[in-house]
Amino acid sequence: MDRWTGKVAVVTGASSGIGAAIVQELARAGLTTVGLARRVDRVEALKGSLPAEAAARLHSLKCDVTNEEDISRAFSYVCAKFGGVDVLVNNAGISRDCTALMTGNGQDVREIFETNVLGLITCSREAFQSMKHRGSDGHIIHINSVAGHQVLDLPRQSVYSPSKFAVTALTESMRTELRNQGTKIKVTSISPGIVKTEILDGIPNVEQLPMLLPEDIAGAVIYVLSTPPRVQIHELTIRPVGEPF
Repeated sequence: MDRWTGKVAVVTGASSGIGAAIVQELARAGLTTVGLARRVDRVEALKGSLPAEAAARLHSLKCDVTNEEDISRAFSYVCAKFGGVDVLVNNAGISRDCTALMTGNGQDVREIFETNVLGLITCSREAFQSMKHRGSDGHIIHINSVAGHQVLDLPRQSVYSPSKFAVTALTESMRTELRNQGTKIKVTSISPGIVKTEILDGIPNVEQLPMLLPEDIAGAVIYVLSTPPRVQIHELTIRPVGEPF
């Protein structure tokens, strides 16, 4: 991780769960870390659990990833304030209690795809432009899901999985695009099984299943970043022991 010391990381959806764990680990690892979230007070509160040196490296910035102008403003601020982006973790993701064929699902479906797919694309574009402009061999990491590789039979969750399948395809598309442009920027998809976070609220009986913790996924982010420049972890799947899917 030494080569990332003093570099700049941006993490979306940083106010809770996996995102909150990731920003703390990146700040501990020596990166200037900017957590994007709508609830910036919760990102600020994370500093209380960090050593003073790491807490000074953690910054919060209000951003709604479903709003393209919001994203552009946030990345422009990061570039002006901290010099640019070297690491992007696309963590922001939502699910909704709906199915593909139910009536009145339009708003829920739009919110899922605007957050999980369109927001990820826009943030990746902004981070890439910063990396390319500065000649940074950066790293883009998507927090995907096993549901992006296998349709899971979870009650009223049939739209979430297609949004994550899109992330799987986008990872490969971006890898090809980055290679064709002659860059050494890496892109990685991290696909966890069930993680104990707020996204599970309202899903019946899910608490009976084996679960990962947010810090398990944060550890995976550190692992993929710590690989040598010649190594690209393209897809990393992490499941809790005993997961039945």
